[in-house]
Amino acid sequence: MSNASRGAVLVSGASIAGPATAYWLHRYGYDVTVVEKSAGVRAGGYPIDVRGTALEAVRRMGILPQLQAAHVDSRRMTFLNADGSAAARVHPQAVVGGVDGRDLEVRRGDLADILYAAVRDDVEFVFGDSIEALTEHDRGVDAVFRSGAQRSFDLVIGADGMHSRTRGLVFGPEERYARYLGYCFSIFTMPNTLGLSHEAILWNTPGRAAALYAVGDGDVVHAMLNFARPEPPQELRRDPEAFTDLVAEVFAGDGWEIPAVLDAMRSATDRFSDTVGQIRMPHWSRGRTALVGDAGYAPSFLTGQGSSLALAGAYMLAEALATHGDHAKAFAAYEGATRGFVEVNQAQVDKGEAALFPTTAAALERRNERLRALTELPPQTGRPAHTALTLPDPASGTRTTGPQPVSLEDGFQPSPQRRAGAAQG
Repeated sequence: MSNASRGAVLVSGASIAGPATAYWLHRYGYDVTVVEKSAGVRAGGYPIDVRGTALEAVRRMGILPQLQAAHVDSRRMTFLNADGSAAARVHPQAVVGGVDGRDLEVRRGDLADILYAAVRDDVEFVFGDSIEALTEHDRGVDAVFRSGAQRSFDLVIGADGMHSRTRGLVFGPEERYARYLGYCFSIFTMPNTLGLSHEAILWNTPGRAAALYAVGDGDVVHAMLNFARPEPPQELRRDPEAFTDLVAEVFAGDGWEIPAVLDAMRSATDRFSDTVGQIRMPHWSRGRTALVGDAGYAPSFLTGQGSSLALAGAYMLAEALATHGDHAKAFAAYEGATRGFVEVNQAQVDKGEAALFPTTAAALERRNERLRALTELPPQTGRPAHTALTLPDPASGTRTTGPQPVSLEDGFQPSPQRRAGAAQG
C-alpha cells in the first residue's frame, strides 16, 4: 500500500469508541486527530463487558491478551431483600448472558488505557479541548475548537458518548433522539466495609436498588444507587449537587447499608449521576460526519452492551470507509451492515432480559423467582444478540504494523481459584 494518506479525520472522544475508531482508521491509511475534553484518558468508571462480536474486534486489534489479563473474574452475585436477607445467589454471567471463560469484564479505565496505548504513537491526541463549531463545505469540514484553534478535515467522527457534542452540532438537540427508560442513577467508589471479594451484591426494594461491586480483594468497591422516576429530571442533569440531593431524598429512610452508601456518595470525588436511556436515530451520518458507539446508538447500561457495540461499530465504520472510499457510500454501508446488530441489542430492555430493577412488589418477587431458578455455575452459552453481527474480513490494504491478532482461545482459561469458586458457589 502507498504511504499516501487517504484523508484527514477528526474523531471527537477518547474513551472507548474514539480510540478504537482511530486505531482502524490509521490501519487503513487515514491521518487521524482525536480531540478529548478531559485532560487525559479518563480512569475509573464501573466495570464493563466485552462480549460476542466485540471479542473478534479486539482480537483483530491484537489487544485480546491484555484484556484477558485485565479480566476482573467476578464469581458470584447476591440479590438482597429490603431487610438485607438473601433473595438469590447466581453466577454473574447467568444474569448478563455472558459465556464464562470467553466473554470479558474489565474496569472501564483499563479498557480505555489499553485502547489508548494501542494507538497513541500513530495518531494525534488533543486533550483538554473540544469541538465548538463545525462548518461543512465541498472539500471537507472546518472545525473550530473551544481553545480557539481552527483546522480543516476531510471527515468528522462523533465518538463522544450519549450526550455527544458532535451529534448536537450536526444533527440537533439530544431530546430528538433520546429514549428515557424510566430510571436515574448515581455511581461512585466507596470503602469496602463489607469485605466483598470478586463479587457483587444488589439490594432491592420496589423502585429502588443499590449495588456494591468488588472487582477484586481491594479496599474499595464500586457503588451504584438506581431508582425509578416516571419523568427524567432534565433540569438536574447538569447540576451534580442537586442530582445528589434528589438521590439522597429518594433513599432516605431505607435500611440495610443504605445510610452508609448515601454518606459515601456525598463525599465521593468520582461521583457520576445521570438518567438511564438510549439513543435511537433514523440515520447515523449527515454529510461528512458520522457517529459511532453511544453517540449514535447508546443501548443503556441495562443491556451491558455499550462497549461491545462501540468496539464492533468502530471496526465496521473504518472498514466501510476503506472499502468504499467515497464517504457517502461508506457511511451508508456502515449503517446498513450494523443497524440490525444495534437494534437487536437495544431491544433487550424491551424483552425484559435486563429487568433487574422492578418497580412493584409483585414484579420484584417474580424476578427473584426467576433468579432462584438460575444455577450458580457459569453458563456455557450467551445471548444470540451478542453475536448477531459477523465482522467482515478487513478491507484490502491494511497496514501490517502494530499488534498482530491472536486466537480467541489463546491464554484465557478460568483460574484454579475461579474454578474452585464456581464449584463451591
